[in-house]
Amino acid sequence: MGKTLNIYEAKSQLSSLVERAAAGEEIVIAKAGHPRARLMPLDKPGTARPRRPAGTLRIRHIAEDFDAPLPADMQAAFEGKDEEPL
Repeated sequence: MGKTLNIYEAKSQLSSLVERAAAGEEIVIAKAGHPRARLMPLDKPGTARPRRPAGTLRIRHIAEDFDAPLPADMQAAFEGKDEEPL
């Protein structure tokens, strides 16, 4: 963990803390001696994991009855209908 500052110190030095974090330093901001937040650098452009194009989820198995109608009681529950009395 990096340097720890209280909130008052962090507010008065925010601009320099942001620059230090951008340079790679991790700064912890505490309140009443308890860590509350962490200031750290963002990933540099091009270093983040590339996003997967929409619709390319790798599905290993879909049940044969995936799109079969629901049982009547479950369908009624989804539609907010009361169940039959006992």
